[in-house]
Formats: sequence, C-alpha cells, structure tokens
Amino acid sequence: MLETDADFKSGFVTVIGQPNVGKSTLINNLIGEKVVITTPKQQTTRNKIQCIYTQDDAQVIFIDTPGIHQAQDKMGEYMVDVAYKSLQKIDLIFFMIDARKGITRLDRKISKQLSGLNTPIIVVLNKIDLIGKQKLANRIEEVNRLGDYIDVIPVSAKTGNNLDTLIEETIKLIPKGPKYYPNDMITDQIEQFVITELIREKIMYLTREEVPHAVAIEIIQMKKREERDLIDINANIYVERNSQKGIIIGKNGKRLREIGKRARKDIEDLLGSQIYLDLWVKVRKDWREKEDALKMLGYRG
Repeated sequence: MLETDADFKSGFVTVIGQPNVGKSTLINNLIGEKVVITTPKQQTTRNKIQCIYTQDDAQVIFIDTPGIHQAQDKMGEYMVDVAYKSLQKIDLIFFMIDARKGITRLDRKISKQLSGLNTPIIVVLNKIDLIGKQKLANRIEEVNRLGDYIDVIPVSAKTGNNLDTLIEETIKLIPKGPKYYPNDMITDQIEQFVITELIREKIMYLTREEVPHAVAIEIIQMKKREERDLIDINANIYVERNSQKGIIIGKNGKRLREIGKRARKDIEDLLGSQIYLDLWVKVRKDWREKEDALKMLGYRG
C-alpha cells in the first residue's frame, strides 16, 4: 500500500535531449549517487532508467532517456522510440540543451515534438560552467524565442551549480501524491541491469570509434558462495565482428582484464560485497539489426 500524506508531493519527470548533453550526469548529481552510467561518448544511455529523489515532503522520479539522434539501425530506432515514449503520462519534462552550442537543428526538432504536449516543460541549459555571462544571456534569449516553456534554468550538471534551484522549481510544479518508493531507494532497476551498465561503461571508456556502440552485455549467472562473502558473476560481452572481439580482449588479454578490474570496483560498491567477475567476449554478427538479438539483450519487450 502506498504511503500517503495530504501535503506530500510526488511526480514523474522525464529528462530529454540530444546525445551527450548531460542528462545522466544531471540525474546522478540530483540523486547524490551514481545511478546511471556516464561517458564522453554519444548514445551511452540505451534504456529508460528511473531514478528516485526523496526529501521530507516530496518524491521525484526522474526518467533518464537515450539521446535523440538520427537513427542508423534498429538499435538506434529503439533508443529514439524509448525517449519519445517516456513523455507519456508524466508530470514534468526537462528539455536539456548544451549552453555551449546554443540551439541546434536537432534541438529545434525536439522542441517541435514537444510543442503539442500539455505537460509543463523546463528548459535546462547545461554546462554553464564553460561559458561567460554574456553568452549565457544570449542563450536564454534564444531559448525564449524557441518555444513557450514554463521556465529556463541554467545549470552545471557536472559542478552542481544551480541544481538546488532546479529541484525547488520541480517540487513546486509536481502534484500532491503518494510516496511511491522507500526513502533509501534510488532506482527501480534490478541489480543485474545496473551491473551490465557498469561493465558497458568501462568498455566505452577503454575502446574507440565503432567498438563501444557495437557492445552489449548479458549476465549469465550471479550467485553468492555459501562458504564466504563473495558473489560470482559470469557475463558475456557481445560484439558484432571478430575484429571488435580482438580489440576488447587486447594484447594477451590486457584490455579485458582492465575492463574487469574497473567494473569490479564499481560493482562491489553497488553490492556491498566482494565479487568474482568472469567476462567472456562473443561475436553475434550484426546484433543491432536483428530483432531476436535485441530481445535477448533486453532492448525489446
């Protein structure tokens, strides 16, 4: 049964924008913990991920979405579809724009998609730590000409600048409602999903060009050993080409060991336990174009 309070407020907020605008960084900093992976590469986020912010009088469920881009394959089509579907049945939208770049053609396309919605929209101008005051003033004026938004809030998701204002305005705009999740819950994702994301994040940092985007992770087994506080995790790393497999493994297995080392640290922090992480790299040719592969890897219902 949901906890109710006459003065309590709760709502769902979708964060939308083009790739690499800082959506995941924003949500991690608002929540106060690393919930969603972040990398400098575009299209890091592939799924809709719900992250939960709770204070004494309110609970906000932030929905992180894949960046909206020009899809090149079925995987890309899925990601854009996920982003736009996340706009249904929510209370507020954050439309994130990179303040350094100003209004791009893709921003205008997203704005047009948003224009027919009745949901209130806050434009979040991100990366203000990288521009001066005059340029910021120009950006705010550009946004005001772009569409009819309820507010424009400049922030730096990376440094935390002005995030308190963003939270205050968010809570003003969401309706009264129940507490959907316990106070200490920060995401509704199962642990296995978060683990696959952490492994994929390390691959994205340690490989270049097409390789990171051709990677998918599948947890084969996750089992706690009876005799000691240790969790065995077996996972497959799927790529599309033998050449990509060689790149991920690296000379004498060096890169794969480094991926495992970095992922293991974050997974141990997540689980609060020591883990043994066993990674295998496998080729599944052109998986991003195949419906059965997308379903197997969790990218289709």
